[in-house]
Amino acid sequence: MVITFLVLLAVLMLVGTPIFIALAGSVAVTMGSFSHIPLTIVVERLFAGLDKFPLMAIPFFILTGSLMSAGGLSQRIIRLANLLVGRFTGGMGMTAVSSSMFFGAISGSSPATVVSVGSLLYPAMRKEGYSGAFSIGVLVSSGSLGIIIPPSVVMIVYAAVTGVSVGALFMAGVGAGLLYAACLLPYCWYRAKKDGVKPMTPPSWSEVLLGFKEASWGLGVPVVVLGGIYLGIFTPTEAAAVSVIYALFVSALIYREKSLVELFHSMVEAATTTAQVMIILSAASVLAWFLTSNGLATMLASSILSLSENPYHIFLLINVTVLIAGMFLDASSIMVILAPLFYTIGLRVGIDPVHLGAVLTVNGAIGMFTPPFGLNLFVAGTLKGVDYLQAVRGAIPFIGIALFALMLLTYVPAISMWLPNVVYGR
Repeated sequence: MVITFLVLLAVLMLVGTPIFIALAGSVAVTMGSFSHIPLTIVVERLFAGLDKFPLMAIPFFILTGSLMSAGGLSQRIIRLANLLVGRFTGGMGMTAVSSSMFFGAISGSSPATVVSVGSLLYPAMRKEGYSGAFSIGVLVSSGSLGIIIPPSVVMIVYAAVTGVSVGALFMAGVGAGLLYAACLLPYCWYRAKKDGVKPMTPPSWSEVLLGFKEASWGLGVPVVVLGGIYLGIFTPTEAAAVSVIYALFVSALIYREKSLVELFHSMVEAATTTAQVMIILSAASVLAWFLTSNGLATMLASSILSLSENPYHIFLLINVTVLIAGMFLDASSIMVILAPLFYTIGLRVGIDPVHLGAVLTVNGAIGMFTPPFGLNLFVAGTLKGVDYLQAVRGAIPFIGIALFALMLLTYVPAISMWLPNVVYGR
């Protein structure tokens, strides 16, 4: 039965079957062929996989990002980032990284960050003299900050399948995201120096203050979310709902760059994205139930632990496994399928679940721009003058940089754990 299931799952994914059909369908066919359990259990598990309170935050955070993007926030964030770092050599590349951090703190989505930042910055970087490969490479790699910097949809998924505190994960994401971004900045300086790109004229203080003023309303989203959670005013799910109200207020009444009809269209787009995420989560929960009920999860955990119980070795194995999975699956799917297994293994060898969540999230972020199926690579192909192969060539050096950041995060736990320890006294 196990071999049939694994072969069927592999075949369905290789032929390009939608992932939710591949996951739930392979379970249903296997059970129908080898088990007397009614197949209605598959439908029940589909719904049970979504019956988790933390998952309610996902549609709210997706809608927040959609509303703020439609409301004109992208331009303001990029202008502010350029005013802050554009004066340095490689400033335009640094602007891409900084803008992705700011926008990621609002959208929680990697593809949305690539599109929103890249559509404005890619033409500007090419005009300034940056090569096409570097320009698109820095955008697809820094765009993955969208799932590391809180609020992160991927971290919410991890919390839902493991029971770890969403607030603690968000705090860990701050340190992880800052480290990831800090590793990208020196390469931006190096490439600009090598290509002879000159920095922009330093702006005046009045221009910087004006940039802060224009972007301040949008940048209030992470303040409201993280501040509310930190102060104990509301839970992460409640914070997500509050962020929607705040985003709608800012987009409709403060920025007022889009009509109500256009804002409604952004809501429809957010609903579509939410449906795509949720159906994958529900199908993956069927797979998780199947693996657990047949003892496969325990067998896999025991097999891994038989190799070594050294947490450093286990972490290396986890990273390699997730990086390979990231070449073919999106980060949310990886979390649902693999996080419960690695969570169990991590507890047995003394790995902190919050630290593990931060490491898995960064792994997923790297997978977003790793060929052959990194989603950001395909999203970048929608930008004018960019194709898939160009995006792959540009991403390769940034994959190496991201792997270096991942190793630091993995083996220096204090980087991600310092803020959760301070806030929650862990």
